[in-house]
Amino acid sequence: MDDALTPALLAFFAGAPEEFSLACALLEGILAACPGSAAVVQKTQITLKGRHVFAALSLPRRSRDRKAHRLTLTLGLARRLDSPRVDLATEPYPGRWTHHFLLSAPEDLDGPMLAWIQEAYAFAEGKGRAH
Repeated sequence: MDDALTPALLAFFAGAPEEFSLACALLEGILAACPGSAAVVQKTQITLKGRHVFAALSLPRRSRDRKAHRLTLTLGLARRLDSPRVDLATEPYPGRWTHHFLLSAPEDLDGPMLAWIQEAYAFAEGKGRAH
């Protein structure tokens, strides 16, 4: 992960050191899995993009999830995932599914999750196809 990103991440996660550490580990894995991608810290989320946005990390909206020191990972895919790991899935546009996952440990970034992230990256770059 780019060291220049660290100050912005520290500011984003001010007062939340566990979430900061989790975000750093997750971002390192995501950026390694999607060469050519970058993270941009914004006001309410950390956006992951190549030419186009493919994912975002944010603090959960529900207080119980915040108390559990989780982060929400949001992915855009051409299909709806059928997995108990999906916290919420919506289809804001035909053929575009937005999936939200609650992550609480770096180990949550396992093989299936990395495959979905790479699928979201390919979809955003116009290389993904509906399955």
